[in-house]
Amino acid sequence: MPELPDLTVYLDFLQAHVVGQTLERVRVASPFVLRTADPPLKSAENKRVLGLRRLGKRLVLELEDDLFLVIHLMIAGRFRWKEHGASITAKIGLAAFDFSNGTLLLTEASQKKRAAIHLVRGEDALADFDRGGLEPLEANLDRFRSRLLAGNHTVKRALTDPDLFAGIGNAYSDEILHRARMSPVKLTHALSQGEVEQLFASTREVLEEWIQRLRDDARGGFPEKVTAFRKDMAVHGRYGQPCPVCGTPVQRIVHAENESNYCPTCQTGGRLLADRALSRLLKQDWPRTIEELEARKPRVRSPTAG
Repeated sequence: MPELPDLTVYLDFLQAHVVGQTLERVRVASPFVLRTADPPLKSAENKRVLGLRRLGKRLVLELEDDLFLVIHLMIAGRFRWKEHGASITAKIGLAAFDFSNGTLLLTEASQKKRAAIHLVRGEDALADFDRGGLEPLEANLDRFRSRLLAGNHTVKRALTDPDLFAGIGNAYSDEILHRARMSPVKLTHALSQGEVEQLFASTREVLEEWIQRLRDDARGGFPEKVTAFRKDMAVHGRYGQPCPVCGTPVQRIVHAENESNYCPTCQTGGRLLADRALSRLLKQDWPRTIEELEARKPRVRSPTAG
């Protein structure tokens, strides 16, 4: 799912290319993507774009007549910038927003169509989409601590809860926790003052670094490579690959459609975190340390042996 750094770079481009432009037409290929009927989508056509903003993981186009076009990309939704009037991509194309200087395509490469478009009128209606999460790059340490300790959750859950923090998801929370050398399942109420400060610093560092990396990659153009998995990430999407800090194979725990990637050496003192499903299956056979895991791997017999 595109998160704060990815959405920031989308906004960079759109700020320069669609603010001040007129939204000439909206074409919808998938009826499921449009989640509102009043005001009708037609009322957004021929309206000038007055501004852009981000609400958590949603992008908002502010139009004339107090209209707001709210787009949530969800997990597999992406934008593409094409020539004016470009056709909507077959199979994955959801909608097209035609401006005088180009067309913004909305695509979703998934069988589960979750991306959503809402059109609402007025700031009060727009406020319904604001989960109230704290913007991590705008917060000071005291506000960050207050949100983090609002309940006793795992730090992974706290960072990705849109009611607590805005724009952080599965990918960047993994990177933040690795940078902070912190277990994803550590409870927030068990954090020391020093650990809270380290998590605050790591959150800012990781998000700022990735915003800059993505800006450098885009080079002022449209960010085409918006993905949850990047080869330069430390742990996210790198299960089984060596940690860039210590070389230990990256491990993961999976829950539903989400997973946490972590380094046992850097983050959990060498302890393997029990994956719920595998723990039930293996019970007492679940390896407790990375050494036990490595010892249980089948050994490759040397071709010269015996």
